[in-house]
Amino acid sequence: MLDVIKLLPDSVANQIAAGEVIQRPASAVKELMENALDAGATQIDLVVKDAGKSLIMVTDNGCGMSETDARLCFERHATSKISKAEDLFAIRTMGFRGEALASIAAIAQVELKTRRKEDEVGVKIVNEGSVVKEQSLTPMQPGTTFSVKNLFFNVPARRNFLKSPQAEMRHIIEEFTRVTLMNPEVGFTLTSDGKELYHLYSGSLKQRIMGLFGSNYAEKLLPVNQDSERVRISGFIVKAEYAKKTRGEQYFFVNKRFIKHAYLHHAIENAFMEMIPKDSFPGYFLNIEVDPSDIDINIHPTKTEVNFLDVKLVYAILHAAVRKAIGQHNLSPTIDFTETPDLNIDFGEVSRASRPLIMPKVPVDESYNPFKQTTSNQEFKPKWNDFPQHRDKPSGDWRQLYGERVDQPDINKGVETETVDDPPANTQYLQVNQTYIVTTVKSGILLIDQHLAHTRVLFEKYLKEMENHSGASQQELFPQALSLNMNDASLLKELQPELENLGFVLEQANPTTFMINGTPSDSAGCDAVELLEKILDNYKINRTDLQLDRKLNLAKTMAAQLSIKAQTRLTEPEMQNLVDQLFACNVAEIAPNGKKIYVIMSVEDIMNRFG
Repeated sequence: MLDVIKLLPDSVANQIAAGEVIQRPASAVKELMENALDAGATQIDLVVKDAGKSLIMVTDNGCGMSETDARLCFERHATSKISKAEDLFAIRTMGFRGEALASIAAIAQVELKTRRKEDEVGVKIVNEGSVVKEQSLTPMQPGTTFSVKNLFFNVPARRNFLKSPQAEMRHIIEEFTRVTLMNPEVGFTLTSDGKELYHLYSGSLKQRIMGLFGSNYAEKLLPVNQDSERVRISGFIVKAEYAKKTRGEQYFFVNKRFIKHAYLHHAIENAFMEMIPKDSFPGYFLNIEVDPSDIDINIHPTKTEVNFLDVKLVYAILHAAVRKAIGQHNLSPTIDFTETPDLNIDFGEVSRASRPLIMPKVPVDESYNPFKQTTSNQEFKPKWNDFPQHRDKPSGDWRQLYGERVDQPDINKGVETETVDDPPANTQYLQVNQTYIVTTVKSGILLIDQHLAHTRVLFEKYLKEMENHSGASQQELFPQALSLNMNDASLLKELQPELENLGFVLEQANPTTFMINGTPSDSAGCDAVELLEKILDNYKINRTDLQLDRKLNLAKTMAAQLSIKAQTRLTEPEMQNLVDQLFACNVAEIAPNGKKIYVIMSVEDIMNRFG
């Protein structure tokens, strides 16, 4: 019988390894930028085309490589970071396993140009599918340039599973953000399809956050600094009032390496307890400095998960640091009790001793006689419905009968008026607690949740408008500017066709700013900027790349934001119109979120209540 176990060729082994390390273009971006940081670069430039599918180019001014190192770097497990197993527990660099370049070269066409400062010329190496095609000398500036072309060219199945260009670009921007955040001393640029999206100068962490997420973050951030014997925590948290409904700006770093850690995230959520709504999430940009021997970062191919030697200690220190920052900077404004130099008041001139005494005066109506009888009949207090001749002709404001007492005009001279609690006989709809609409039907009583009913009406309306491109728009007298971070700007650009079908008129002024020139006709009275920000936040919760699901998601979000809320007073014509619209919907029983819109109490149910 023949042997069945055999060693795989290096090219196949590299492709298998690449499946773990390089999952999409953003993975290659991460590995190349981290290598540039390890090379000591002070300026790193990233250029992508076709969301990284056609080209990913990373240029740095770091230390460069010799000709031998340039050839060796594409071999599996070729690394300058470790030489023995113990070195794994003293890692301070971003990369160390020597898998990234080998994995990239296995599934792409890679061109490497590199030069050390002490060398007169650089070296150029072309590698395709783990095979070196060319090696030559080339003139260049000191540093390194990696050009990754046609990613997954020899693995078409992997290439076919990539998402849309917009979705892949969002992943690239996210990896770019993670690498740049905790390295504010390094300058970065990101250019996509010839358009510069980011130009980040070296500076402080706060300046870097503002450069990535917008200048409005200057007023949103609270500094966090906590030193202890084994752990040092630094960075910023976002003030409680700016908490979002999505897990957007939540960045944990350990020794400047981005990580995901649910247990430590709970420490921050617990610190914000009772300060933010239950359905919102706090934002933070925090770096945890620990001794490399106290963590294990070699537990995941992408190194986004770590093990702490004493995670409970880190949890306690992190929780205390965040609570301290909130208490010091956020709970109450400081009051300056020092004398203001601008108020030059001579208190001697206004002292009590220098003021003349003035006797107080009390106004008195000398014609008032408490014993004089009035002509009003205090005992006879009829109600409006006590007079049949007026029962069908009310003259009061019946729109405010539910929840508010309304004075009716005099019906007999000399008879005191009485507030009317009983509705007129021809009322068909009642509003309970300004939240539920009540009316009678043949089988009993119909109770409708006005918010859910209006949400269903708007949901079907917006779906129809997106399908028919028929959304009505109202022009803004003064166009408003909407400034977003790059990820949200990319998402808004992706949603722009559907939003314009709903009635929005948007114009992109620059990569991160949109001008709102028009809004849907039924959004009158709403802040257009706030409305679009909420639409983006809610849309990201259930984001999908499927076109139909995107429209459903957007229609749900718009309907939820613009529908009538609870505790909103409605007139009887408004209630009747809403009920008519509800029962004209395709699905009148269930709201878009799956909740029941109405219930019917049958006559038998009502009789049993009194049985």
